[in-house]
Amino acid sequence: MEEKRLQAVRKQLGYSAEAVIRMLLKRADALGVPVMTAASLKTKLSRWENGHEAVSETYQRLFRDIYGRTNEELGFPREGEDSDGAELRSRLAMAKTVDADTVEVFLRQINDARHVDRRFGGITLLDQLRSTIKQVEDLLSYNTIGSRRERLAGALTEASTLAGWEALDRNALGQAWEHYERAKSAAREAMAPALLAHAAAEQAFVLIDVGETALAVEQLAYACEVAEASAPPLLRAWLSAAHGEGLAAVGDRDGALRAFDVADALLPSEPVDAALPFLFLGGSHLDRWRGNALSKLGEPEAIDQLVEALPRVPAQFVRARTGLLVDLALAFAAAGDRDAALDHSRQARRLASQIKSDRHLRRLGGLILPGSTEGVA
Repeated sequence: MEEKRLQAVRKQLGYSAEAVIRMLLKRADALGVPVMTAASLKTKLSRWENGHEAVSETYQRLFRDIYGRTNEELGFPREGEDSDGAELRSRLAMAKTVDADTVEVFLRQINDARHVDRRFGGITLLDQLRSTIKQVEDLLSYNTIGSRRERLAGALTEASTLAGWEALDRNALGQAWEHYERAKSAAREAMAPALLAHAAAEQAFVLIDVGETALAVEQLAYACEVAEASAPPLLRAWLSAAHGEGLAAVGDRDGALRAFDVADALLPSEPVDAALPFLFLGGSHLDRWRGNALSKLGEPEAIDQLVEALPRVPAQFVRARTGLLVDLALAFAAAGDRDAALDHSRQARRLASQIKSDRHLRRLGGLILPGSTEGVA
């Protein structure tokens, strides 16, 4: 039933009805969409959740944005599909218009979304990315020329991988998995081992988040193997660091530290590659990642590593800063420093709430302060 799903998602995310109303109004204002007053929304939300009234398309869009869920996950109707012969001819004709400029437009949209994601989080992006994915997927499905298919498949991989990371951040783990499955399939169509390795490695973090750490390590090792022969050093460095985090998650201290040493050795002096716009490993990024692994392993030097990296995180990487603050809160709590743990957890919570990072808020929910018997989140 529609109302049960809508209410269940709200409760799963831990949002009160009042918080949802504020988020709906804020998102509507950002989109320039006229909506009812807060008082009217309070009544409507109850009616929507209890099945007394259907949710209009306008509000379906707003709910998708603030919850980071699809129509199906929220219990809204699916869009109809037209399989008429005229529609097929129309789609084939549209697909034939695809050229290099068309693909470049999609890639620019995806890269713009990355910039928004780093600074503001994914609350404004998932629905936009789903729209881009559907456009590219439709063009790919009706395109019959190999070179055009490969270029479109590459764009689909990048859009799907970014959407997977966004869904993971919103704690929509099933949705994230599906995005990564699409990304891997598209990467194979594009015959792009680098894109396949990246998508497979990011998907491993979904496995880590659901507690399947051994499977995650296997998948990360696979990603490293895929990239070993032809991938540029920056990607191999990133994959080695990702593998190190996976090894830390299963408690393999020596393996994790070796993997980070390999990443450091592979990292180019200029860690920027125009062909890999989704990778950031220079500056503070590799150091904060190593600090995260050390924290997972319970190593005392984790705190020094994370503290040293914190001021070097670029201002636009708000999610990265949030994750580092969560790592510090957990590391200080493990070290018995209640005040420092509380201070960093408060900073992390403020940023996580600002960008609606349900994943980091969930991590904070597991924080146990020294002298406490239950989480502070």
